[in-house]
Amino acid sequence: MSNIYESAEATLGFISSPCLAKVELRVASRGISDRDALSKPDPCVVLKMQSHGQWFEVDRTEVIRSSSSPVFSKILLVDYYFEEVQRLRFELHDISSGNNGLRDADFLGALECTLGQIVSQRKLTKALLKQGNTSGKSSITVTAEELSGNDDYVELSFSARKLDDKDFFSKSDPFLEIFRLNDDGTESLVHRTETIMNNLSPVWKSFKVSLNTLCSGDHDRELKCTVWDWDSNGKHDFIGEFQTTFKEMRIEQEGKQLQWECINPKYQMKKKNYRNSGVVILNHCKIIKMYSFLDYIMGGCQIQFTVAIDFTASNGDPRNSCSLHYIHPYQPNEYLKALVAALCSMPQMKVSHDFAVNFDEDNPECAGIQGVVEAYQNCLPKIQLYGPTNIAPIIQKVALSASEEMHTKEAMEYFILLILTDGVITDMADTREAIVHASHLPMSVIIVGVGNADFTDMQILDGDDGILRSPKGEPVLRDIVQFVPFKDFKHASPAALAKSVLAEVPNQVVDYYNAKGIKPKCMSDYESTRTFSP
Repeated sequence: MSNIYESAEATLGFISSPCLAKVELRVASRGISDRDALSKPDPCVVLKMQSHGQWFEVDRTEVIRSSSSPVFSKILLVDYYFEEVQRLRFELHDISSGNNGLRDADFLGALECTLGQIVSQRKLTKALLKQGNTSGKSSITVTAEELSGNDDYVELSFSARKLDDKDFFSKSDPFLEIFRLNDDGTESLVHRTETIMNNLSPVWKSFKVSLNTLCSGDHDRELKCTVWDWDSNGKHDFIGEFQTTFKEMRIEQEGKQLQWECINPKYQMKKKNYRNSGVVILNHCKIIKMYSFLDYIMGGCQIQFTVAIDFTASNGDPRNSCSLHYIHPYQPNEYLKALVAALCSMPQMKVSHDFAVNFDEDNPECAGIQGVVEAYQNCLPKIQLYGPTNIAPIIQKVALSASEEMHTKEAMEYFILLILTDGVITDMADTREAIVHASHLPMSVIIVGVGNADFTDMQILDGDDGILRSPKGEPVLRDIVQFVPFKDFKHASPAALAKSVLAEVPNQVVDYYNAKGIKPKCMSDYESTRTFSP
């Protein structure tokens, strides 16, 4: 068994290896074919990265409705390692109306390249390759920009008043776009607000954007703001525009309301008494200090790791060699492989089990990976496997501990629940409810599917494919579930599974504490509260 630990630990260097730089990727596409004579596509780009021969989703853009030449506002952030060949795949999908998931989407084409190619060229445009590597008329453009040292964000909120009415039978449906003017004269889309239907005095939702993205850290850089009237055919009507700088926006922080006249240059030239096409108002501007995952860990935040193992009868009798729980004298079963690969990446963790696999209810914690493995192996001959497969209770149990931590208002403990299961869960409604509740807590859920069963329900729980909702319709506050099918990693190293399993955890930790406004404890504070054994 020791060779498993050694290979996993030896290949998991990516967890501590520093990246050379962080890179922002902006994506646009042109020439996408219409679905039919009456409707245009609703495109979305999914970014995947290759690791150990497997493609993993890293991020995806928003869905733009009715557009043959979309310019996506969602920025894709990736780490750039100069010494590595990082293979990327940009997949363009046509998302069916009313559903942001990929299950019913049409594949429109893909671009495969390396991150190094994009970074070196700054702007890469290529034809999209369809099934069979055939190229069509559509193309995709990816623009790269390295981030500077400033990681701070700014929270902005805009509204408008008395915008021009562009519709005959109703009022305008306005949305706002913000562009950054670059040194070479080009423009970069920074943010696109949601559309407010049938309203000439809209109030758009507040949003956060990094200062690097907004103005490249230059507070005097010109920003162009454009207001449009949304049309379902994708041919939006221009209402007006204005220019500003972040330096000017910061006046709002001093208690002075800032507003700009929204100007349509054509109307300004043709109409004698033209004043403006409405007024845009900055309601809120706040700089937010962003902390990293390392800041919280070095500040004393402990990762509390709970393991839940599926011992239902569908796994098969552990004494039978066909069982997923079969303990081979020389080879680990799939549960052990998945367990070791995931746990090797968690330094200084505490591991517990819902029903005390070590049969010690008063002290269910195990000493490291070896302790977990031994507890798992020792318990198998002593238990009877039954059904059904209910995972809501263990989520609720960990959530109870996480809710107690939440009340401390300090970044001291973050909870990760690792669930290893072989098939379809039987309490889907309760599980959805539990996950929605847990999304408000310092907690993440990792599900590893073992075996060859149908894992469709698990993919639904993973918020990558649309927004998970409770049976009552309440959406998750944030995406906290990561599902990984172990069968995709049978021929890969333990590091490949570990990387996929833990890929989202650092961002989930950071997103939770930053959203709550909880700062890391400084090292001096942390050291003074620690207790040391003699």
